[in-house]
Amino acid sequence: MAGSIWDTNTGIRALAIGAPIQEDLLNPSTRMTRLTTILCASLLLGTAGSALAQDTSSRIARVTVYSGTATVERVAKVAAGARSFSFTCLPASLDAQSLQIHADASVRVGEFNVLTEDRDVAPACASPLDGRIRELEDQIAGVKAETGALDLVDSYLKGVAGGRTVGDDAPGGRGQGPTPAQITAMAEVLRKSGQDALARTHQLKRKQEALELALKPLVAERNRLASQRARVVSVSINLAAEREGELRLSYQVRGPGWQPTYRAALDPAKATVLLDRQALVAQSSGEDWSNVQLVLSTGQPGRATQGRLPRPWTLDVAPPPQPMPTPAPAMMAAAPPAPVARALGMAEEAMPSFEVSTTDKGFATEFAVPQRITVPSSGQRVTLALGSHSAAATLLTRTAPAVEDVAYLVAEVATPPGVWPAGAVGLYRDGAFVGTGRLDFGAPGTAPAGSTSLSFGKDDLVTVRAEAPQDLTSATGFTGARTERRTRRAYSVENRHRTGITLQVLHAAPVSRNEKIEVESRYQPQPAEMAFNRTPGTVAWQQPLAAGATAQFSAEHTIRYAKDIQLQERQ
Repeated sequence: MAGSIWDTNTGIRALAIGAPIQEDLLNPSTRMTRLTTILCASLLLGTAGSALAQDTSSRIARVTVYSGTATVERVAKVAAGARSFSFTCLPASLDAQSLQIHADASVRVGEFNVLTEDRDVAPACASPLDGRIRELEDQIAGVKAETGALDLVDSYLKGVAGGRTVGDDAPGGRGQGPTPAQITAMAEVLRKSGQDALARTHQLKRKQEALELALKPLVAERNRLASQRARVVSVSINLAAEREGELRLSYQVRGPGWQPTYRAALDPAKATVLLDRQALVAQSSGEDWSNVQLVLSTGQPGRATQGRLPRPWTLDVAPPPQPMPTPAPAMMAAAPPAPVARALGMAEEAMPSFEVSTTDKGFATEFAVPQRITVPSSGQRVTLALGSHSAAATLLTRTAPAVEDVAYLVAEVATPPGVWPAGAVGLYRDGAFVGTGRLDFGAPGTAPAGSTSLSFGKDDLVTVRAEAPQDLTSATGFTGARTERRTRRAYSVENRHRTGITLQVLHAAPVSRNEKIEVESRYQPQPAEMAFNRTPGTVAWQQPLAAGATAQFSAEHTIRYAKDIQLQERQ
């Protein structure tokens, strides 16, 4: 006779197995269905009420990012007849002096006040990490609950396998023993149920390990923020809304920023460089920028608004020198601390990738991303694509044999249309990454004015040789009162390409900074530039070099100066 016992702790109806064995015990799918139903109910009860209270009264509609600061614009709907409104949970890095309030014509705005308080006393301003942490903790609790339920199943199966049934403890529960067929069927059910339970337990263990691994860094970050006693700001505004309208609050926060970065891909066969410009955006202001209109600006609202003025220039007669008293022994004074402003640095970065529109506003250039962007407050970098440009390039093979017997492939690129702020550039040649450099069309460089040069790595098919220097020093003049020094440098360059190249050879010539020192230089052949990169003494030979050809270059310098002069030489 089969009975059942209802466990009020677990909510599971256990079957008292007698003879014959019940059909639903032998059916593993029935048992697992009942178990799944119970587990789902437990999970629902465990996760009820775990949703976080979030402030949805306003949203961030637009963010303009500068270098080190950002202007955030929040928008809120004001109901007809409203007399006040509060923007809550604003970041503590908010600059109260930068607050601006605008509203539709139907909403008249009066005075406002700003309140700063600890985040702990503002329940609606829970840390953005709290929601994710609670979600993971709930998932871990659900996994543990399911693991516990499987442990109950495992204990029950072990009891059945041991020949003890739930009904044995009840009066009159002992019945007739099972038949061999029933024993075989029960053994198969126990084997299959036990196998499924153990496999599921192993999967749950792995899932719990993964959840705990994901939870650990979030808890560490929350503890780090808590150690800084995070604070929040609320702005309460008195207003009069004749009818429903929109209220806008803009403010600046310190810390966010963006940096330009580029990708330059050289195609030597076509002599073109594909320039992809990007922006790295990052922020840790304390509030996430979720689904906002993002604008990047080259302006600097945090810099000085007035330049330094000249100091008065006065002339007077110096007083007669006074005897210096003998200083008393004193302890060595410590060096004054460096200014805090110098010790602190602003470094920001971040990024998704989209096409943008560029607007020149006279004093600054803005890059507006048409798609809405999300930039978390965790400092994670987001990459935005600011467009691309294919530019024709002048290819050179540049070498400085006296410094290094290696040639490098260099591309000179004219300034593309639009605004290209200086920034780091990743360099690619024939689709392969060769290194990094810096792209700056405004700085003086090794390229003609209005352009810049990018080096794309070594040219292994150009062989550079520098002969040993030849130096000769002798005395000159009727009495040997002058010293004459002669120096000769010679170089050879071989082109092993199948096509011709444009070769540029750089050489440093001595430059006199005193009229008592004479310098005379002779070159073979005559250099194309005597002050390469506007640097006196840096000469440059530049000429075409055919495939398989070798070019020779030499420079001879004669330096004359009085014998009693101690020559100061820097190289």
